[in-house]
Amino acid sequence: MATKRVALIQMSCEASTDANLAKAVARVQEAAQGGAKVVCLPELFRAQYFCQREDHALFSTAEPIPGPSTAALSKVVREYDLVLIASLFERRAPGLYHNTAAILDHASTAPDNIASIYRKMHIPDDPLYYEKFYFTPGDLGFLAQHTSAGPIGTLVCWDQWYPEGARVTALKGAETLFFPTAIGWHPSEKVEFGERQYDAWQTIQRSHAIANGVFVCAVNRVGHEHGDVEHNGKMMRGPGDHTAADGIEFWGGSFIADPFGRVLAKASHDQEEILYADLDANEVEVTRQHWPFLRDRRIDAYSGITSRFLD
Repeated sequence: MATKRVALIQMSCEASTDANLAKAVARVQEAAQGGAKVVCLPELFRAQYFCQREDHALFSTAEPIPGPSTAALSKVVREYDLVLIASLFERRAPGLYHNTAAILDHASTAPDNIASIYRKMHIPDDPLYYEKFYFTPGDLGFLAQHTSAGPIGTLVCWDQWYPEGARVTALKGAETLFFPTAIGWHPSEKVEFGERQYDAWQTIQRSHAIANGVFVCAVNRVGHEHGDVEHNGKMMRGPGDHTAADGIEFWGGSFIADPFGRVLAKASHDQEEILYADLDANEVEVTRQHWPFLRDRRIDAYSGITSRFLD
């Protein structure tokens, strides 16, 4: 069957990592009951977005893959014959951590049905987004995974601004790109810059859909967070006075675009939602026939793209 239903879990995150995992499991189950065969959770859903500060204590929230989160989620994956993208804080080895998306597929016989993992390649370091402190850049490259629901690719948040990542993932065979995300407004900037920031975020990802002839599914979280984290009974509070003047207001706005870049479904900016769309794989073929961008690429002329800058 060419058509598959995808679901994006736009959710808010509490301080408690246990509560967030329980919520994620329940939302995935709800999405499956709504007919979804591919489900994607937002970036680092097990905690509030802790990268708002540099705190060594927060490394204790990382987990191996497979680990507790994939064990809990794989039960739902098997029960409902799902493909699931779960974004996790991976503890790879002592002192070595990644921002990693695990693709769970009911058809996979690997532990916790993990068909593959993708380690976030582009790591930001901006005010309230201090990810370089926590995450080693990915070393697996850009990947496509052939799943029971078709060929997909996963990139993570900051990756979404780079056309090279989307291009390579599509060239490896992905026909739907998923972007688990945690992005929002600095409250002091929202009035002046908020609309243009969200518009740029959506536009760059719609351009990936058009340039590569693929579906794009971007899922974000919602809610105002200060990076409070409760893990194994220990509360680690984020910085600031915990008023609306600080922290990050995550802007939601999750969306699904077709290979023409048209928005098929869009979530609100401030509510938890499960966003659905029925994607017809034939649209990738037809779109690429009429807009043959891959055919007409001048691969003989792109050598400079691997340089930092062409002085």
